[in-house]
Amino acid sequence: MTELDAEDNKLVVLARGAMARSESDQGAAVRDTDGRTYAAGVVALSSLRLSALQAAVAAALSSGAEGFEAAVLFGGSADDDGVTALREVSAGARVVVTGRDGTLLEVHDG
Repeated sequence: MTELDAEDNKLVVLARGAMARSESDQGAAVRDTDGRTYAAGVVALSSLRLSALQAAVAAALSSGAEGFEAAVLFGGSADDDGVTALREVSAGARVVVTGRDGTLLEVHDG
């Protein structure tokens, strides 16, 4: 399994924190091409449902991000719709997927 660098490990910490704050099954964090980071948990309203990664991508884009370097999905899977959203903006972005316990499951370089 691929070792993560310090910047990707920072995303893991941010995603874990977002999961805990949102009291949900997953958290996510993204790093844009300017090095800014955004983290989010699951949004589960009757009128709006977003995975944690979809929410993090939306937060970044609504804040002016023009592209992504990397994303971490903590407690999710690579078939998350947020991966599709991330790849729509930045096909080459790295996607790291961990289990709920933080175990590194997958690393996908665009």
